[in-house]
Amino acid sequence: MPGPIQSIERAAAIMSVVADAPFGIGVGELAAVLGLPKPTAHGLLRTLQRVGYIDQDAGSGKYLVGDAVLDLAAGRLDTNVLRSYAMNWADTLAARSGESVRIGALRGDSVVIVHHVFRPDGSAQVLRIGSELPLHATALGKILLAYTPGLTERSTGGGPLAFTRRTITAPRALQTEIARVRGQGHADDNGEFSSERASVAAPIRDSGGRVVGALGLVGSVDRITERGTGPRAKLVELVRNSAVAISRDLAADRPRVNR
Repeated sequence: MPGPIQSIERAAAIMSVVADAPFGIGVGELAAVLGLPKPTAHGLLRTLQRVGYIDQDAGSGKYLVGDAVLDLAAGRLDTNVLRSYAMNWADTLAARSGESVRIGALRGDSVVIVHHVFRPDGSAQVLRIGSELPLHATALGKILLAYTPGLTERSTGGGPLAFTRRTITAPRALQTEIARVRGQGHADDNGEFSSERASVAAPIRDSGGRVVGALGLVGSVDRITERGTGPRAKLVELVRNSAVAISRDLAADRPRVNR
């Protein structure tokens, strides 16, 4: 049986990303979101435009979904499917890190927790599944802001709320932070949602490279960060590797089984 055709998978991912960009998207931003070389992204966009699936705004030069496929914007990965692929990797991550693990997905202008693994130390903890958290003040939310075109502009329109003195609320500062997340491939928050808590997260991607969720660790500032500064390098590595493993299983259409 023939295997998947990469160019078609990439084209489908481009359609999904463009459909999720209410203000349109430039070729550079699209390439960054999907992790593609800019010439590759541009070639695919031009091909899709030639067959009528993509339109380009004459004023801004940004790409928008054509009228024939506007219904693509409604499609998102079911969060139960995301959870089924990620839950065993999340269990392993909690065991190796000693910290609480959360998986988040976009819901409106918030990140909703779709899976939560308790910190494995036997302490009293509260299950957060179904909780909605702010995008700009959490590592999970920053991942979704970084890889969902147009979401940063929409989220900063009314002025983000400050939860602690460390919450980033200035639009320009938040845009700089999101650019940093894209550049390094992971996000963190250091006392930005709760002054005593910190978190680190990485993106979960589907077969076409589209970010469909985020995987993160949450814990006290002294355990997650290095002397109150950035996240500990070992924790960043664990989160990134786990997110890559989930993405690989999601792309291959194979939920990981317990060993």
